[in-house]
Amino acid sequence: MDRIDVMRLFVRIVERGSFAQAARDLQLPRPSATHAIQRLETDLGVRLLERTTRNVRPTLDGAMYHERCVRLLADIDEMESVFRDAEPKGPLRVDMQGTIARFFILPALPDFIARYPGIALNISEADRMVDLIKEGFDCVVRAGELADSSLVGRRLTSFAQVTVGSPAYFARHGVPATPDDLEGHRMVAYTASATGQSYPMEFVLNDRVHEIPLPHVVVVRGAEIYTASCVAGLGLIQVPRYRVAHQLAAGELVSVLDDTPPPPMPVSVLYPHNRQLSPRVRVFIDWLADVFRGAAGA
Repeated sequence: MDRIDVMRLFVRIVERGSFAQAARDLQLPRPSATHAIQRLETDLGVRLLERTTRNVRPTLDGAMYHERCVRLLADIDEMESVFRDAEPKGPLRVDMQGTIARFFILPALPDFIARYPGIALNISEADRMVDLIKEGFDCVVRAGELADSSLVGRRLTSFAQVTVGSPAYFARHGVPATPDDLEGHRMVAYTASATGQSYPMEFVLNDRVHEIPLPHVVVVRGAEIYTASCVAGLGLIQVPRYRVAHQLAAGELVSVLDDTPPPPMPVSVLYPHNRQLSPRVRVFIDWLADVFRGAAGA
């Protein structure tokens, strides 16, 4: 392993807090990773990492070395992308919100793989904010407003949302004509993974967003459960229209209050602000932008 490869390994060990996870990310045997770092520490004459039974963390010297490695590797990646018209390659670890992946990204993914066969994708699904650096993600795709200032976000699109309920629900509670008619109605409560708090229902009226917290009999966390609870007649929900288009067409759900819709739901791709984008991350983000450009207005 040359010095640059060892530096990349060291940076990944610090970010992951684990020799085993870093070696797996970089597709290296664990003993090779251990030997490379031991050799690096011997060459530099300092101890870079503190190893415990639970995790690995940098020493003071290691933290300084890590900071300089990150800057140097970013410069190298940027220089190579400018002077060498090489095809991006290597592992790319991405986390996505499940329904967005199922409806938009995964159906288009064969095109990305055909364009960039050297990129090895590792995709996971989570309905929560992840620690990109600690958990080893290159980027994540998320729906909703962005609140984490430690991440850089690129807006991909915004989806129109609707308020829906089941025919059986409306037979029991009546069909509201305006948000003022929602007294006596209830919602399926969806909790935010970051705060644990339930989202209120929102309606845009005269260019302002009005929040109406309705009572509920069930609390869920998960997009599929949220929609299924509404189909079962447990309350009103607000979701992007694309997600319930099939149920609306089949008559399983009915859209109401269309004159005062919920605000559009933004979709963004996020990555750490202190990382220079590698060529493989950059081409993936540009490809995502193309995918969602075609999905605008869904």
